[in-house]
Amino acid sequence: MPPYRWPTTPQSLARRVERALEAQARTSHNYTSRAKPSRCSRTTIQPSPSLRRPFTHSTKHSARPPAEDPAFTSILDNPPELVRAGRRHGPGLIILAIIPVTAFLLGTWQVQRLGWKTELIAKFEDRIVRPPLPLPPRVDPDAIHDFDFRRVRARGRYAHEREMLVGPRMRDGEQGFMVVTPLEREGEGSTVLVNRGWISKKHRLQRDRPESLPTAEVEVEGLLREPWKKNMFTPDNRPDKNEFYFPDVKQMAALTGSQAVWIEQTMEPSLLQAIDMQNKGIPIGRPAEVNLRNNHAQYIFTWYGLAVATSIMFYMVVKKPPTDISRRVRMNKEWS
Repeated sequence: MPPYRWPTTPQSLARRVERALEAQARTSHNYTSRAKPSRCSRTTIQPSPSLRRPFTHSTKHSARPPAEDPAFTSILDNPPELVRAGRRHGPGLIILAIIPVTAFLLGTWQVQRLGWKTELIAKFEDRIVRPPLPLPPRVDPDAIHDFDFRRVRARGRYAHEREMLVGPRMRDGEQGFMVVTPLEREGEGSTVLVNRGWISKKHRLQRDRPESLPTAEVEVEGLLREPWKKNMFTPDNRPDKNEFYFPDVKQMAALTGSQAVWIEQTMEPSLLQAIDMQNKGIPIGRPAEVNLRNNHAQYIFTWYGLAVATSIMFYMVVKKPPTDISRRVRMNKEWS
């Protein structure tokens, strides 16, 4: 018997051992372990434990096919369903839903404001086109509201020593002030405040504009206005330094000893006349017109447009399917 030569791989060794056992079983059915072994058979091949592997000679399957299992369920009978895991939307969706509702309410409110402002301007314009009324000797402050923007006429003398400048105020890109002078009505025995108009900053001092200080009796025609109200950005007046940033009618009336009656002088000078008055420092009065701002139509368009845009955004966020990256899905029937 030739010397034994070890196989190169554990697989080949296992195959050789299996073939040898099958050949021995076919040729010697009466083989027993008591037979005297030959010299060559004394050598027993024992593969290392790491090379041992179980051998199975039976091809019969112990388990039944899945189709014969009564507990088997086909994927066609019980299809999987993909469901969203976790919260679908966060609190940002609630904020996005509040925005169009709020914008719609603000737009509706601006519609009401537009109607109110339109009626108010129409009422003031009706008062302006009427002929001027003579100003009574005494004016009830509570009745001024019903005569706001009403054209009036008054005669008297200006008290230039109690003149007040309110500003700064801009006109055609140039900085200046409004000249407020008490008008002493000798025949009626009362004094009212007259906003004579605008002067440039370089004519702030009275000595620089002598032609703007008439001493004779004058007749003033203007608009009777309600007392003004300052906004939150306007600083307080400083009467001790003769600095007035807004026309506080009651405060000015108390300082000058006049009635809390505010008249805005009106005039319509030509271009050449306005330039000459500006160079001489003569106050330029306002035109007889209603100058109230009415931007509510723009606000309506803005708020309603925002409501429509945010409503579309809300719909797209709710109906748009989540992306593969942002969603987490699972099978609702524990498929594995």
